[in-house]
Amino acid sequence: MLIFGALRKNHADSHIDCYGGIVRVLRIFILFAIVLYVAALVIFFVTQRSLLYFPSHSYTAPADAHANDAFKEISVRTQDGIDLKAWYAPATSKPFTIVFFHGNADGLRTAAPIADPYIDAGYGFLLTEYRGYSGLPGKPTETGLYNDGRAYLQNLMARGIESRNLILYGHSLGTGVAVQMASEFHVGGLMLLAPYLSIPKLAQIDFPFFPSSLLALDRFDSEKKIRQIHTPLLIVNGFADQVVPPSHGRRLYSLANEPKEFHSLSGRGHNDAFDEFAPLSMNWIERACTEK
Repeated sequence: MLIFGALRKNHADSHIDCYGGIVRVLRIFILFAIVLYVAALVIFFVTQRSLLYFPSHSYTAPADAHANDAFKEISVRTQDGIDLKAWYAPATSKPFTIVFFHGNADGLRTAAPIADPYIDAGYGFLLTEYRGYSGLPGKPTETGLYNDGRAYLQNLMARGIESRNLILYGHSLGTGVAVQMASEFHVGGLMLLAPYLSIPKLAQIDFPFFPSSLLALDRFDSEKKIRQIHTPLLIVNGFADQVVPPSHGRRLYSLANEPKEFHSLSGRGHNDAFDEFAPLSMNWIERACTEK
């Protein structure tokens, strides 16, 4: 009986030891997972701007970039002391000048062809560039890009162009800059191609396990700002956009004030809608932005 009792005790102890071992392994695994998650959060927080902005690091003059002959290089200085360059083609037969804010991986040289249809139609066109892009000084941030946008608009108005004759045109990242400028300046129109609701909501698509709304340094929260804008608005999405969900554009449209117009381009993605957007947008400008 003593031997049997000892065997039972040893058997029970072995079960306890086994259970305790599993608990210890689970605790170590959970602790390890927490450490990895926190490390990933730190890396995401520290590197987020390198995930958002993809600047080109060399400057090319309009002639060397084989840009439209109407483009001339202009220089502006921002309120915080950054010296920038942009390409500007004055209007020839239309009253409006279009101010273009490009996406996060574009630059002066790559975005220049977007201006051709508008320049050929007689519109003025300002191809803006952000700090840190195209070899310009500074580092891109949300606040910095807003300072850049203000400097460009103020430069045009100093040239005698009334704000009501400015049409803001943003693509992708640039839609956030365009929305902010439209909330500050009484412009003639706002055109958004492939817009997003905010950077945190966009980040949730690629980083669903991170609290992007808490970690985002740059927000570009167009969803909140669109209600403040009372200028004619055009929103266009590529139906097949795999970068910014078309639902973001439809949501912005639902929140916006009249007059507004929305188009979904069948078969178009994120970066291949410019050719179709150009005639559509010029038709819209003539209908919605020209004072009757």
